[in-house]
Amino acid sequence: MVYKRGLHWHMDSTVNGVRYREALDTTDRREAAALEKKRVGEIQQGKGASKAGREFARLPFTAAADLFLEERKPHVADRTLQLERNLLSPLRKFFGGRLLLRIRAEDIAGYQRSRRLTGISGRTLNMEISVLRRMMKRGKVWSVIAEDVKLDRENTGTIGRVLTAEDKKTLFETAATKDEWMVVYCAAVLAVSTTCRGIELKHLRWGDVDLYARSMSIRRSKTQAGHRTIPLNADAVAALARLREQAEFLGFGAAAHYVFPSCERRRFDPTRPQKTWRTAWRSLVEAAANRAGEKAAANAVKPGADPEEARALARESFVYRNGARLRFHDLRHQAITELAENGASDATLMALAGHMSREMIEHYSHVRMTAKREALEGLSSGLITGPQSDQKPGSDAVQ
Repeated sequence: MVYKRGLHWHMDSTVNGVRYREALDTTDRREAAALEKKRVGEIQQGKGASKAGREFARLPFTAAADLFLEERKPHVADRTLQLERNLLSPLRKFFGGRLLLRIRAEDIAGYQRSRRLTGISGRTLNMEISVLRRMMKRGKVWSVIAEDVKLDRENTGTIGRVLTAEDKKTLFETAATKDEWMVVYCAAVLAVSTTCRGIELKHLRWGDVDLYARSMSIRRSKTQAGHRTIPLNADAVAALARLREQAEFLGFGAAAHYVFPSCERRRFDPTRPQKTWRTAWRSLVEAAANRAGEKAAANAVKPGADPEEARALARESFVYRNGARLRFHDLRHQAITELAENGASDATLMALAGHMSREMIEHYSHVRMTAKREALEGLSSGLITGPQSDQKPGSDAVQ
């Protein structure tokens, strides 16, 4: 049956001995009767029949989010839980105390519009909607709006930022100037020397590193294909040697200890991996950008050149590209790009970098061909002049 409470209609139906009392969110009686019939049909088909699920859906969004994260703890990794907690943060601010049951497709569209105004990427926004979808599925209310929720287009064409040789030199010269950057300095050297992701480095243990054989094994990665053994070049060995020296000074270095241990309030815990070096990385990038700006200003000696303008442009181009900041993850793309430019095969790139999508393989194949073409163009010195543009191919050049 349907009944009216205030301006809105509700249903009160019993299916297979279970009573369902739910808001139908309509002020029209005929629509309410149709919605009740549809809802009873869904319950009979096993869609949303969970009483526990319906109780979850009646919670305010913030309370539902807390319970959702608590229930996820035994089933996902700490990093995944932290990621979902971060993704839920803007959702909490937008939906606040609204009941999960009352969220409609138009509300989600409004959330998407508000988030686009902040300049976030389509991928990040889709990840936020994905967490919301999991919560609403938990509450058995997603199927009602699923067809009306549209995801954003994700930019899959951008592989990553690659620094120029001069900017790369500036970044690492700057990193070597302060002791407080030592950890992120060594991490950056390892990333650009091995193709490793940040998560792979953070979960690296000393038992995975063999400085004598000059190799390290990646056992925690984004995918199963990312588990691999990587040979170490001289830069990578030097970075790990510095980290090893620090570990032994602190009394760490056991095989089970992390190469990048957790550090909170200046207290190290080698049994837990470091969660982030974002603050140090951003500080380093800002300082390197300032150094790049100073170099550009000093070189602006041509007549009419404006040193201040040159400084600002160099600094901006160092930190940003197409509005996106230089990320630590871009160092992985730096390494793969340089390998491709040096002629490494697709098989070698995949063996070193782990999982690579078809788009990435095609991108780096193009990088490799471009490098070859530029190298050969350097051999050109005007040894022969081509035919004139008005001369037809195949015609006799000499009568």
